[in-house]
Amino acid sequence: MRTEDRKVAVNAYKKREVEGGIYAVRCVASGEVWVGGAPDLSKIQNRLWFTLRQGTNTHRSLQIAWNAHGAEAFSFELVERLDAEEIGYVRDRVMKERLVLWSEQLRAVRI
Repeated sequence: MRTEDRKVAVNAYKKREVEGGIYAVRCVASGEVWVGGAPDLSKIQNRLWFTLRQGTNTHRSLQIAWNAHGAEAFSFELVERLDAEEIGYVRDRVMKERLVLWSEQLRAVRI
């Protein structure tokens, strides 16, 4: 890749819209649900699936279910997108509040 092309690609990456919010991971085989919040929803599933495949996910119940049922038993869904306009500390507070709400509504484990 030429230097000029690389600079253009880096600038485009920096200017992309980052969307935060709440997501759910479901195990069809067991009926278990986990919910989490992420400042960048576009990357969280890849991160979770990578750690689960490696056996290094820090959320014990999720890792145990993954090991027992395999990747094909799991689904990932976006539950709620948060307003990107909010200032960082306000967004963090809102995300925590929404995470509590969704974990109660879905009867899910927070991750």
